Amino acid sequence: MQLQNDLLLRAALGQKTERTPIWLMRQAGRVLPEYRKVRASIKDFKTLVKSPEFATEVTIQPVDILGVDAAIIFSDILVIPEAMGLNYEMEESKGPVFPKRIESPKDLDSIHVCDAEELNYVLEAIRLTKRELNGRVPLIGFAGAPWTIFSYMIEGRGSKTFSAAKKVLYSQPEFAHKLLSMITQSTIKYLKAQIKAGADIVQLFDSWAGVLSPDQYEEFSLKYIAQICDAIPEAPKTVFAKGAFFARASMNTINCNVVGLDWNMGIQESRQLIPNKTLQGNLDPCALYGSLEDVKRETKKMLQAFGNARHIANLGHGLYPDTEVDKVKCFIDTVKEFKI
Repeated sequence: MQLQNDLLLRAALGQKTERTPIWLMRQAGRVLPEYRKVRASIKDFKTLVKSPEFATEVTIQPVDILGVDAAIIFSDILVIPEAMGLNYEMEESKGPVFPKRIESPKDLDSIHVCDAEELNYVLEAIRLTKRELNGRVPLIGFAGAPWTIFSYMIEGRGSKTFSAAKKVLYSQPEFAHKLLSMITQSTIKYLKAQIKAGADIVQLFDSWAGVLSPDQYEEFSLKYIAQICDAIPEAPKTVFAKGAFFARASMNTINCNVVGLDWNMGIQESRQLIPNKTLQGNLDPCALYGSLEDVKRETKKMLQAFGNARHIANLGHGLYPDTEVDKVKCFIDTVKEFKI
């Protein structure tokens, strides 16, 4: 099916675009009353993730309501450890919790490299979303980067330091590499299946990249991200590693098309360090707490810094749930109306 709006894909591939495309991390839900209405009708977050019809509905909402240039499938990065055999629960106001976590090499016997069919509910949501979008905009698929998934499987919950996960890197590196390899193999199968189901581009989220040292990041994260990117030639790939400002030069060498920047990564410096990729980002999500005029000013400042080179507009991380919808719409409209 030919896309009516292929700006995002052209920008990702380094092709000329009439304007800068825009989508937002965590656009599917959180700030929209329409999402909250759907969410209130469902038992819990995981039920929503595992219900293709509802997942499709909330995936398409920001396309209809906000006018973004791409949809991103409504799912969760932790579906991978669950498919591997490690169940998680989503506690309201606390986030994800694993009743059992991976604590030692013998625990690896209780999990497995998962097949994509074990995540068929996500694939069915992608197929259904593609049909409902009917070629209006591209659909983004995604997965968590291996280090970030590893962090949750070892730590058992979110953390400011992920010290339990980092301890394993120092004390049991062979164990760490074995688990990271299992996650990587599972992720490759999963992303390939997402593309086959209809995802036009895929993104790896390395949410906890910033807790590692540069050397650790090269060995325990970027190495596995590179493996995933090399294994998936079927569609453009985006890598977003929050806090990994020290890895930007290395990002230029891996087989991805787009590198996401968080709001702490200087734009001009990033362009120099990553000259061969499209850059995505990187407005501070808190900038959307300002007045409408503030949002317009900060958005134009960001766009002027990126210039007319390869760029996909986005935030430097996900939307915060208390952001006002009119500020989000202002950000999107300012990008769409901007002329360099």
